[in-house]
Amino acid sequence: MAELQQLRVQEAVESMVKSLERENIRKMQGLMFRCSASCCEDSQASMKQVHQCIERCHVPLAQAQALVTSELEKFQDRLARCTMHCNDKAKDSIDAGSKELQVKQQLDSCVTKCVDDHMHLIPTMTKKMKEALLSIGK
Repeated sequence: MAELQQLRVQEAVESMVKSLERENIRKMQGLMFRCSASCCEDSQASMKQVHQCIERCHVPLAQAQALVTSELEKFQDRLARCTMHCNDKAKDSIDAGSKELQVKQQLDSCVTKCVDDHMHLIPTMTKKMKEALLSIGK
């Protein structure tokens, strides 16, 4: 049961990341490469100036990647905390003498609720990241 829930979240997050990559990150990559290429076309610039120019071109993409990574880590941490709470409740139930089957059902139900709750967060998280990526790209 938990594996199925994990797969649900994984597929939803992968879909979100693909969407962000296609609609936002890829455009930023194109801008970065074009910007970097234009740095190299300045025949009057020193090697150091060209290098600094290229580094400046890379900043928005690096910021975008850091933003996505950070948001995904926060999401993952929240989900992990929720499932840890489920595990703690299950352990407490076992310690209190509950039957294993009952505890397993309780655990599955709790984990499913965690996943459901977090699946509902994905659209908002996606919107927030897209808005942030657009502001970085400007």
